[in-house]
Amino acid sequence: MKRLPLLIAFTLALSVGAPGAFASPGHGQKNSNSRFRKFDRQLRQEMNDSSHGGSQHRVIIRVKSGSDYVVYQQLLNKGVQVLHYYPKLHGFAISVKNGELVKLDDNTDVTNVSDDAPISATSLLGGLLGGGDTTDTLRADLGLSQVDANGSFGSIVGTGIGVALIDSGLAPSADVDASRITAFYDFTQGGILATPSDGFGHGTHVAGLIGGTGALSSGQYAGVAPGVHFVVAKVLDSNGQGDTSNVISALEFITANKDALGVQVVNMSLGHPPFEDASTDPLDIAVEQAVQAGLIVVTSAGNYGTNPNTGQIGYAGIATPGNAPDAITVGAAMTQDSPQRTDDLVAPYSSRGPTWYDGVAKPDVIAPGHNLVSDSASGSYLVDELTGLGLLKDLLGPDYIKLCGTSMAAGVTTGTVALILQAHLAAQPAAPQLSAHAVKAILEFTSSSLTDPSTGQAYDNLTQGTGEINAAGAVALAGAIDTNAAVGNNWLMSAVTPSTNIDGQTITWSQNIVWGNNIVWGNSVYSNSDAWANNIVWGNNIVWGNNIVWGNNIVWGNNIVWGNNIVWGNNIVWGNNIVWGNNIVWGL
Repeated sequence: MKRLPLLIAFTLALSVGAPGAFASPGHGQKNSNSRFRKFDRQLRQEMNDSSHGGSQHRVIIRVKSGSDYVVYQQLLNKGVQVLHYYPKLHGFAISVKNGELVKLDDNTDVTNVSDDAPISATSLLGGLLGGGDTTDTLRADLGLSQVDANGSFGSIVGTGIGVALIDSGLAPSADVDASRITAFYDFTQGGILATPSDGFGHGTHVAGLIGGTGALSSGQYAGVAPGVHFVVAKVLDSNGQGDTSNVISALEFITANKDALGVQVVNMSLGHPPFEDASTDPLDIAVEQAVQAGLIVVTSAGNYGTNPNTGQIGYAGIATPGNAPDAITVGAAMTQDSPQRTDDLVAPYSSRGPTWYDGVAKPDVIAPGHNLVSDSASGSYLVDELTGLGLLKDLLGPDYIKLCGTSMAAGVTTGTVALILQAHLAAQPAAPQLSAHAVKAILEFTSSSLTDPSTGQAYDNLTQGTGEINAAGAVALAGAIDTNAAVGNNWLMSAVTPSTNIDGQTITWSQNIVWGNNIVWGNSVYSNSDAWANNIVWGNNIVWGNNIVWGNNIVWGNNIVWGNNIVWGNNIVWGNNIVWGNNIVWGL
């Protein structure tokens, strides 16, 4: 299958592929067709299309525990090409002809067959969507200090925290010098050690947002955590495209070697449309296993928030692996080129929840992601594309480019996670690290709710999660937590004020978390809980006293009910379709 450049692929995914891309058996429904019952929707469609007869497929299969070797021998005996073996998944990525692919459905040792889907970076070219930064407002909007006369950002900069960047690579520069790239693996060539580079430019831009020093701009375009180090897994080619199988290989490798690599956080600013439940999708499972192993995985929500033909807002466009329950899934906010939080908006292209097959409330939070300036990779696809479109401004010079998307928002959040971890480590150097769930709860609890200017009311939780991340507030809360506290006990070492001063304004924290499809209000984050354990799936039924006010249904105001259906006003019902605006249905 020919790969398309980022901008073209994105446009086609929305204008042509989107109605089919997220069309599914429906929320909560399973495939009733006994044929190809183990296949995901994409493969079922292809197998039922006679025009695909005789073609070769790249698929990812999972097998029963203990059957790995048996199935491997069966594949070899059939002449099937085995591309990857995933020991944690009990799975294989294979290239197989239709005749042998059909037989996998009848193999009692095979549990699931998934498409090795093309995967893309979740970003857009800055400037195409209007607006533009003339000065850096990112750190100020997060409540973080600017660089001082001595080139210092303060003591909490992510020092000692390792970030695994699963992306298109990373080109070293004065902002992220080679000494901070402690390992570089090219998974487009089997995971070999390689010299740091970035032919597409996306990974470099995301890395700059995570931890660029801004040295090339006298600190103006500094990232969130300029003290982190990077372990880079290149999975996207020079067109910003890749294969899901390579992403899984990278994530499994990082999970297995996290201690040796010194990695605590994983950034995944990429995705593809969901084709099956998160519980059976191999990429989502790999994310869940990474979190259970002690990693914090930050993913982009996707850029499927609006119908490009009508401009209508759409729900249920969360991409894979953003639909993984334990991931910190991030949507994009627009800062309006201002450090004030009160004028921030949700970017219209930012994917909204719930997740398509599972009906889980996502995104978890939103973060600045619109028209953000960060590092460029000289000679990369994105630099060439922006130059050809006349969108490289003289103001930025050759070292920076401007991009939009939930990719950027995920990078900003990853940097904030690094600050959270260092703040906690600085306060409690001998205490256990904050778990992924605790970090997600801190981000949600300290976030600030944004207002939809079209209604004058807060955006709903499927649009903004609990709100826009507040890095200064999250750092303050993390620094007050003692993870040595016994489960059920208060774990704050000192009192915290649930608000943050940003640009002279007092920003009140949301003081709630979205646990699965339930909103937990009050001081639930102020005490240690079983919920923060790595072996708990986010959203499993853990009750904080009487703090869960929404049970099986969630009610927004007087007109939106979440259960088996979502109802907006009197005229839109969520069932088996994705809903656009007030009267447009996208799906079946």
